[in-house]
Amino acid sequence: MGDGSLTSKVGNMKALLGIVAGAGASYGIYKLISFRRNKKSVASEAPGAGKADSPLQRGSLLAKVSGLDVVSPRADIASEKIIQGSAGTLEPRHLKILLSCLQTSTTPSERCQILLTLGNAAAFTVNQNLIREFDGIPIIAGFLADPKPEVRVHTLNTLNNLCMNIANQENIKVYIPQVLELIEISPVNSELQLAALRLLTNLSVTDKHQHLLKGSIKLLLSLLVVSNGTLQVQALKVLVNLSSNPDMMDDIVESQAPASVVLLFDERTASAVLLRLLMFAGNLKAWRPSAQVADELRRKQDSLFRVMLDESSQLHSRLLQLLSHPDGEVRAQVARILT
Repeated sequence: MGDGSLTSKVGNMKALLGIVAGAGASYGIYKLISFRRNKKSVASEAPGAGKADSPLQRGSLLAKVSGLDVVSPRADIASEKIIQGSAGTLEPRHLKILLSCLQTSTTPSERCQILLTLGNAAAFTVNQNLIREFDGIPIIAGFLADPKPEVRVHTLNTLNNLCMNIANQENIKVYIPQVLELIEISPVNSELQLAALRLLTNLSVTDKHQHLLKGSIKLLLSLLVVSNGTLQVQALKVLVNLSSNPDMMDDIVESQAPASVVLLFDERTASAVLLRLLMFAGNLKAWRPSAQVADELRRKQDSLFRVMLDESSQLHSRLLQLLSHPDGEVRAQVARILT
């Protein structure tokens, strides 16, 4: 490609970024319309993760110990050349140019802006389909391995928006192991972990791809005891989704769990976290193993079954204490579990 053509392509790309940057936060939120179980938790609060200095150490006990939402990151772009428009007005050729420019981008800031623009465009079904048809998903997912954390966050956000499309989930599911690795090696409470958990939440809303998350349960449980409230809520959304599927229950109760998980059933725990914990516990309590299976699980000292479901667990006594919780919804959830 000649210099003139390259200059033209870059110029077109910058113009496209200008068209949609001002309208990135204004697009409508699209929801999946088909769920096999109404009891799955799919509500999502606005992101507000804090920062932490110490990462989860791979291989350690903690590192081994779950709304739907469309992520719409806000970009600070100060330029009088921004054209107020809508991401929904992008034409197919514009998306092709953006994907091409993403592959040839030379700076992290440029990659972030292109990914942001593609993510905003992906709020619209027509663009979700076009990006898939243009083989854009593997191009975008390739930046999950970018050395810059901010690029990886924008990549996860864009994939999350694309994941609102059932057909796109078939293409995105192959990156689940890479997404789980990002959660494991990223600093606790980081935007990377939060963005990755949002993507896993959307991928686990239906039970079609939940089996691919069997190996994540121990990690998700560990996040409950080391992370802040925002990340706890997001991890619990995934766990609630998985525990709504009876076919996943054996893997869940057999998973290694930190004993301190049960300590979260406390009136001092934030209501947003506690409510989802109770939904998770309710799903677990609804599971009825045979006597033989229960005996086998009881022999696994650090299993979730021993921590939350066995007769020796502290969960029952802690639930009784929560019957006097000031939040009526919490009391209702506790009563549902105990009846």
